[in-house]
Amino acid sequence: MKTPIRTIVAIPARLKSSRLPNKVLAKIGGKPMLQHVLERCSLATKPIAVALCTDDENLIALANSLGFPALITSPECQSGSERIASITKQLLKLHADPNKTIDAEDLDSELKRYLIINVQGDQPFIDPHIIDTMAKEFSNRNPTPDVLTPVYKLGANKIHNPNIVKTLLANDGHAIYFSRSALPYVRGVAPENWHEHSDFWGHVGIYGYRADILSKWSTLPYSPLEHKEKLEQLRLIEAGIKIGTFKVEGESLSVDTAEQLEQAREIAKQIQS
Repeated sequence: MKTPIRTIVAIPARLKSSRLPNKVLAKIGGKPMLQHVLERCSLATKPIAVALCTDDENLIALANSLGFPALITSPECQSGSERIASITKQLLKLHADPNKTIDAEDLDSELKRYLIINVQGDQPFIDPHIIDTMAKEFSNRNPTPDVLTPVYKLGANKIHNPNIVKTLLANDGHAIYFSRSALPYVRGVAPENWHEHSDFWGHVGIYGYRADILSKWSTLPYSPLEHKEKLEQLRLIEAGIKIGTFKVEGESLSVDTAEQLEQAREIAKQIQS
């Protein structure tokens, strides 16, 4: 019988976003974007904790005022996954028995019992059901995956949008590659007709890591693909770590641009009405 998996949601956030600075504090429906993310994640039933991971004291104060734990990270972190990885052991302590001491020999086996779900701080409408589904997938799959991420089928009008990350899937469902370009390239067919010849998959943008895999992030070799595409998951693929996927309906808006921020505000208006 498999050992039960304990799930923690970790939300990496920073204010110095290159494309849309201070976006996690931008108001959507009268509340900061980050508040939406924290509250949506807290609606999931499987996690034992939802925590903010940030290098900014203002964001820590916001999370604490809403009743969420917040952990300070280095401002030098280059990605959300790196930010969470740097404090993996602290995340585990959010639910650890304060009277129990874990020695070095037991730490790796303890880490394997935890699923750390990385939910970006710019996903104000993240579906809690996706978080619960990821936890179930981790518990049900044998062997337990190293990394899992949700994907969804793209509509024809989204295939060539560079603001949407695409995923190329192998027959067994593992991710072969991620890119802002359309995957795969359909040779000899006009781009506007590619959807007639292949399924295209979008990436929801959350990752589930087995904690022992995440804790080794800093030891992974430099990834030229990650540097070129600015997509952190490519570091895992270049290092030979498999990323499993599961399919979901619909999509989850990630706010990276001013246009997407306005889109999020319109969605909020529709929800409130």
